[in-house]
Amino acid sequence: MEREGRKQKNKQLALGIVIFITTSLLLLIGATTISQNQKDDKVTVLHFGMFAGSYWDVPTGNCYQVIDDAIQRFEESHSNVKIEYVSGILKDDYSEWLAEQVLLGKEPDVFMIPAGEFDMLASVGVLKDLDDFIKKDSSFHEDAYYSAAYNYGSIRQRQYALPYETVPTLMFVNKTLLEKEGIAMPDTNWNWQDFLDICRQVTKDTNGDGVTDQFGYYDYGWKNAVISNGIRLFDDNGENTFFGDEKVEATVRFVKELTDVNQGFTVTSKEFDEGKVAFRPLDFSEYKTYKPYPWRIKKYSNFEWDCVTMPAGPSGKNQSEVSTLLIGVGSRTNYEELAWEFIKTLCYEEETQKQILKDSQGLPVIREVVQSSEFQELLQMDAPGTSKINMSVIDQVMEEAVATPNFRQYSSVMSEADREISRILNGEVSMDNGLLKLQREMNSLLKQ
Repeated sequence: MEREGRKQKNKQLALGIVIFITTSLLLLIGATTISQNQKDDKVTVLHFGMFAGSYWDVPTGNCYQVIDDAIQRFEESHSNVKIEYVSGILKDDYSEWLAEQVLLGKEPDVFMIPAGEFDMLASVGVLKDLDDFIKKDSSFHEDAYYSAAYNYGSIRQRQYALPYETVPTLMFVNKTLLEKEGIAMPDTNWNWQDFLDICRQVTKDTNGDGVTDQFGYYDYGWKNAVISNGIRLFDDNGENTFFGDEKVEATVRFVKELTDVNQGFTVTSKEFDEGKVAFRPLDFSEYKTYKPYPWRIKKYSNFEWDCVTMPAGPSGKNQSEVSTLLIGVGSRTNYEELAWEFIKTLCYEEETQKQILKDSQGLPVIREVVQSSEFQELLQMDAPGTSKINMSVIDQVMEEAVATPNFRQYSSVMSEADREISRILNGEVSMDNGLLKLQREMNSLLKQ
């Protein structure tokens, strides 16, 4: 009996242990499940850096609309992800704000890149190299972009940013002035000689008081001509210059000849705004802002105007430079995959690019959007008088556009070059010796 009693107690003890272990396991499983569910329900916050207002310094409406709509679409397709940004940072203050965030180690996961700072941000490691994402993402195709806009985000064949919107330089034409002089609008394949001939023809004293009061051009300079003459001023690494090239000399001689047409008169924007100048290089953002009502009644209201390509040099094409707003991914982000998906939503998704077409003063960077009938209709909307720009002009400009070099010393080197070439144009320095001296000085400056 005593043995049977011990057996019974052992059975009860064993059963109790089994129940205890089972209960403990169930509680552990339950706790783990609750913990996992809580983890799954946790919201991931992705921070985005942007500024208020237009990147192109022209009047703008709701600068947040395109971004807010893109964020909404992204959040709807990515559960438990929230995009946050600080609103109200003006463009002029944005660079300082971003620098402070970098110093604090709190830079956004994805952010707009201030003008002139792309090379610096990439070289100090603030921007993430995007090449690995690009190579493994089968849904992403580099050739969807206009190459000049896309290459603007590249340094030494490595992609550190994607283009969001871009602005090419176009040649604005005073159609009213040309019609008065019996001159046809230039076509998209015009050249330097055509440009020079028209400028000579329209530059005159129109009221007989002995003072020239009508002019061929304003604000066209040697940098515009260099690009349209097929000249590279710097190598790919920004370590050597080619100012001594004979094509550069031919370009400066052409600009000198063009300058002489103005007979010593310094033409200003005032003369162009008053309708007294035939040609002026301007950004597409200016065209898009002041073409439709009501902005056109505030500017360029007394003459009809339109735009064409830049005139081609003898060694080049009808090319011009583009400026591009870039967006990059922070190298210290904890959510690199999400950051890549979000930057694609802004810079690659067709819906965002179409909204840029409608709500921004820039140009979409995706070729298919610019070539669409929707874009053509928008350009013609409310155009003054008989102005009807052909979509193919914009497409041609973008297909042949040249990306601005973005190595660190580019701005300072070009400022110095501008001063020296101005001296050559003013006759203070001889043409051939001046350009060779400039090349030596620029090469020395780049090696500092």
